Amino acid sequence: MEMPIPSQGVIARKARVVERLRQVLPDDAVISDERETRAYECDALTAYKCAPMVAVLPYTTQQVSDVLRICHEEGVPVVPRGSGTSLAGGALPTADCVILGVARMNDVIETDYANRIIKVQTGRTNLSVTGAVEEDGFFYAPDPSSQLACAIAGNIAMNSGGAHCLKYGVTTNNLMGVTMVLMDGEVIEVGGGYLDAGGLDLLGLTCGSEGQLGVVTEATLRILHKPEGARPVLIGFDDNEVAGECVSDIIKAGVLPVAIEFMDRPCIEATEAFAKAGYPMCEALLIIEVEGSDAEIDHQLGLISEIAQRHNPVELRQSKSAEESAKIWLGRKSAFGAMGQINDYMCLDGTIPVSSLPFVLKRIKEMSDQFGLKVGNVFHAGDGNMHPLILFDANKPGDLELCEEFGAEILKLCVEVGGCLTGEHGVGIEKRDLMHVQYAYDDLEAQMAVKDVFDPAWLLNPAKVFPLDASETRRAVALAAE
Repeated sequence: MEMPIPSQGVIARKARVVERLRQVLPDDAVISDERETRAYECDALTAYKCAPMVAVLPYTTQQVSDVLRICHEEGVPVVPRGSGTSLAGGALPTADCVILGVARMNDVIETDYANRIIKVQTGRTNLSVTGAVEEDGFFYAPDPSSQLACAIAGNIAMNSGGAHCLKYGVTTNNLMGVTMVLMDGEVIEVGGGYLDAGGLDLLGLTCGSEGQLGVVTEATLRILHKPEGARPVLIGFDDNEVAGECVSDIIKAGVLPVAIEFMDRPCIEATEAFAKAGYPMCEALLIIEVEGSDAEIDHQLGLISEIAQRHNPVELRQSKSAEESAKIWLGRKSAFGAMGQINDYMCLDGTIPVSSLPFVLKRIKEMSDQFGLKVGNVFHAGDGNMHPLILFDANKPGDLELCEEFGAEILKLCVEVGGCLTGEHGVGIEKRDLMHVQYAYDDLEAQMAVKDVFDPAWLLNPAKVFPLDASETRRAVALAAE
């Protein structure tokens, strides 16, 4: 298909914006060539693509402020971008926007072990935060599966979790403060190196706001002492629902593992072929990890094994060495890449009460048969954060649409059983038109009123989070008021 030829007005506007951006940024920080901007046309939700008008890669908070001020004056939308690993289209550009990537902002600003905090620029990757402090016996707890690549900026935007969030919480539980730049270029400080800030909880509002309120350029994060030891146990079952019942019983018994991960047979088979972690070929697999001293670990694993035995596992294997533990986790961390080798898939992200796991897994299987699309389940079972992987053929006409329809039904199911539309991936474009399933009209109006305060012109991360017709109406009203 031929690309539409931009009008002279569009060309002139782009030239003006680029010229102004080059006045406040280094030459290598402004990307305006049409071929080069295609590198930013999508995030990890690759089904949707749109090249931006311009992409910028600033190095400092002041440069971010200058960029936003210029875009505010020119009326140009801005899409903040971390590492582009969003699975919900959270960093999808519009054709008239400036992509503002923070990938070059990756310095450690301050480390304070006495108060157990580290301050970093938000382009720093998740795993490298731990890398900066691990030699001194500390770590940063949130650990999304993409932690090798994903940026702290995106973690804050989507309130990311990870395998170990059952014990340590998600990003909001480990975020102390931020430096945020508003759309008009104003720089504000929210929170800091202390437990609770006075006044309104703007930090809680910022974390999970998906780039709707401002661009977070620096973050003060909580770091923790490394545990004395950790050990996983691998438990196999011949039925998904039974595995779900085992998880529910472990939580009801008051045992608090650091992680409970679930994988079903399609994921087990793909992962074993890819990572060769030595997983048993069963219908469902749990990886449960506990921490503490040797005595504490033995006690907790004893309780977990006792509960698991009531559900007749086909295999129950405790790790006996650091190498074996690493191999068990290698399989889980490789699951998404392994599935991608065998099929196109869409990764969902809904959260449910743990007690509903058996029922929801049963219904997903029934819907899989109904839609004629296979599903691989791999998720954080301990807190009910599900990640069904719907397999489809991107080259088969109508398959993507069928996959999206199936995915919408799964997310509606999550809400019906008392859960929510997202646990850590965010809403983005993927779930924006399902927001009415979880929220009443007045609830959405209240949320959009908050955005009105921070971004009156609705220029930040357009067409995300809120139902498209509602956000477009809000934007039109803002334009009419100018």
